[in-house]
Amino acid sequence: MEGRFIVLEGSDGSGKSTIAERIGRYYSEKGRDIEFTREPGGTSISEKIRELILDRDNTEMDYRTEALLYAASRAQLVSEKIIPWLKAGKVVISERYVYSSLVYQGLGRGLGIDEIKKINDFATAGIKPDLVMLLDVEPEKALKRKLCIDGGDRLENEDISFHRSVYEGYKKLSSHFPEIITIDAERSIEEIFEEIKGLLTI
Repeated sequence: MEGRFIVLEGSDGSGKSTIAERIGRYYSEKGRDIEFTREPGGTSISEKIRELILDRDNTEMDYRTEALLYAASRAQLVSEKIIPWLKAGKVVISERYVYSSLVYQGLGRGLGIDEIKKINDFATAGIKPDLVMLLDVEPEKALKRKLCIDGGDRLENEDISFHRSVYEGYKKLSSHFPEIITIDAERSIEEIFEEIKGLLTI
């Protein structure tokens, strides 16, 4: 059985973890082996890089450093986990992938989509998802959800103007990358998943 690589994208607080869990349950009930991961993170090395990126004390981090750290974390995750999982025929469900870097660092940080795409093409060895879903929630609503839960990390505590630029960036990105399917995530979980279920293949 072929592996499936599913990616959930969206602003911080858009509900990626909740939807990932629902998708995993759906595939488990169909008898598929599931693996969950997140970015940055997912391996021992990648989680250490995550700590560096999201540490609220690292306010002096250069935007290029940030972009390269994300790519480094992703490279390790792809080589150590995602490729072996897919070869084993598993369904891999990831919260974030390259698209996040294109938006957050390429557009939000102003580094440019082409520049970020180049370093991530190298980092991912050309591994592309089978399905990419963008959970669309107004950034003010999404961020309020997230900050109420745990106070937020370094990026989540950026000014709302940054999060607005990220949100608008996702909108622009979806017009350039036709594989991205936009899902209205301001509805109930049941309504959202009912739509998503129609996109899932066994």
